[in-house]
Parts: sequence; C-alpha cells; structure tokens
Amino acid sequence: GKLSVQIREQTGGQIFTGIKVALETKDDLSIHYTPGIAEPCREITKNPELARKLTVKKNLVAVISDGSAVLGLGNIGPEAALPVMEGKSMLFKQFGDVDAIPIVLDTQNSAEIIETIKNIAPTLGGINLEDISAPRCFEIEEKLIEMLDIPVFHDDQHGTAICCLAALKNALKVVDKKKEDIKVVISGAGAAGIAIAKLLKEWGVKNLVLIDSKGIVSKSRENLHKTKQLFAIDEEGGLAEAMVNADVFVGVSKPNVLTSEMIKTMNVDSIVFAMSNPDPEVLPGIAKTAGVKIMATGRSDFPNQINNVLVFPGLFRGILNGGIRKITTEIKLIAAETLADLVKNPNVENIIPSPLDKSVAPAIAAMIQHVK
Repeated sequence: GKLSVQIREQTGGQIFTGIKVALETKDDLSIHYTPGIAEPCREITKNPELARKLTVKKNLVAVISDGSAVLGLGNIGPEAALPVMEGKSMLFKQFGDVDAIPIVLDTQNSAEIIETIKNIAPTLGGINLEDISAPRCFEIEEKLIEMLDIPVFHDDQHGTAICCLAALKNALKVVDKKKEDIKVVISGAGAAGIAIAKLLKEWGVKNLVLIDSKGIVSKSRENLHKTKQLFAIDEEGGLAEAMVNADVFVGVSKPNVLTSEMIKTMNVDSIVFAMSNPDPEVLPGIAKTAGVKIMATGRSDFPNQINNVLVFPGLFRGILNGGIRKITTEIKLIAAETLADLVKNPNVENIIPSPLDKSVAPAIAAMIQHVK
C-alpha cells in the first residue's frame, strides 16, 4: 500500500496526454492550429457527426465518479476517488488502447450529476460511470442512456455482471449442470448484485434468490425499491434459509457472511463466487473444506479471479470501433460468451481468463464491433 503512494508521489499521478503529430515548424502550426484548424470546424458545423472522425471524440472515454461508493472504502468524496478513476483510465489504455480521462464530480445530487455529464458529453466518445452508490446509480445511468447518443456504461453494474456470467458459464460446464435447472443465491443487492441478477435472468437462469442486508428480497416486505421488486419472491428468511439446495452462491456484499454450515446445505458440486473485496464472503480454504467444488473471488492471490478489467477495455474498444451508441443486453451477453469461450478447457481452477491476458480485450472488441 505504502509503495503505491510513493510511486504516485514520484510520478505525480499515472497518466498524461500526448500528441500524435509533429509540431516543429511554422507549417506544422498552420496545419494543426490556426489557420488550418478552421477547416475541420467548418466541416463539423455542416455535419456534427464528423466530430467522431476528426477529433479526440473518436477514442475518448471519461471515467466519471461522485466518490459515493469507492472500492470497499465507501463514500470518500471526489478527490479521494480520483486515484481509482485514474487507475481505471490506465487500464483502458493498457488493455484496450482507449484514451480515458478521470473526472470526479463535487456533487452527489443525481439530477446535478445527470446535467453535468449531459453537458460535457459532446467531447466524449463514451462514458464509464464508476463507484456511484445504489440505488442512485440506476437512475443516473438510465437517464443518461436515454438522453445521450454515446454509450454510457456503469462498470460496477455491468462489468461485474458480464464477468460473473462468463465465469458461471464455464463453471456449469465443469460440473455439468444446466442454467435452467440451477438455484442461484445472490448476496448483495447494490449496483453489482442487481445487475448480476438481471443479466443471469436474461441469460436464462430461472431460480434466483436475492439477499440484501435485511435477508431474502421477499414479496412480503414493504418499501422495496423498484429495482429490488423485480426479484422479489415468495420465500422469506435470511441467507441461511436461501442457501438450502442452492447450486451457486454469488457474493457482492460483505466479508465472511457465508459459513461452512450454510455451504453444507448446498447441492452437490456447488459453485461459490465470493467477490467482496479485499475480504471475500468466505475464504477459499473454508469453502473447499466445506465441500465447494468451484471457488472464485475478486482477488489476484487465489485462482479464478473475477475482475472487471476482463470486460470494459475490450467492450469500449469494440463499441468505439463500431460506432455503437447504446450498450444493449445483447452486447453484454456477447461479451460474456466471448470471455467464457476464451478458456479452452475449463476446469475447477480455470473458469475465467487471467486479468493480464492480452488476448481478451481484442477478442471481445472483435465480437462486439459488428453488432448492429
């Protein structure tokens, strides 16, 4: 941790802008700045679409946060969120060759955030929302998708969901179970939990139990937010009740909520994705001892790391290449299928590519850029 601070102190942050042309002579200046610069301006006046070809808009994505739900640190505000947005921008460049800029906002009012992003959108080819707390993030993303003609993607929701689905697809291959037959318990009904639930349903999982801090999201509960109402079921109880005869546990909640006793009530060949970071819902050692067949976490020091860096660089690369305006469910499912298929022979300790695998982003980009 200390080293991370020291390196940033030496470098003054981790990203910078560069230029793609030489500016050595008067001619260079007259072509790339005044008077030559007036010509692209005139062309874009006649056809605003040309901004996508003639300017940074072609390859520029903003990573935008209000600092309300940063990593596991919570509501730490805009300045403290900036290292994460900058780090994310690094990953965009490294894995997808996408030019990304971090932007943190000094407001947590949803209407103000929507208005601010709408007003800066002309500069951008895409928007990656990051670390905005639920349920506000749902409305913010929804409204921006409606308003803008560039892709808007809340990575904590959909990046996590796509990655999770890819890992699940391969895990089910290994244990030879069908998506229609499994019972999936999702612990955590924030941004990631809801998005995972939605995507798994779209993919074809029938039996899904969502758990929040009060227990099973049940029809009998009052004052359920509308995003949770979509997943309310007739059962009541807590995580222990939900886990009986479950095939899959997906954790996007908090450390150490899943116990050995609960795991022992799962169906045979059970699958556990404990993605709370840095401390998972259950440690792999405990899970395996209790009988879990396939274990994944969000951490790099255990096998099967479910990490969003496997998704967003390739997704945005493909979207920018293809001039795609909206990120549909179809695109999310294609990204998940592509990611899963990159693992040629899935086994218990290999259900998802490594986050450092350079082939992932180009493969996802290639599959997405032709989606109509």
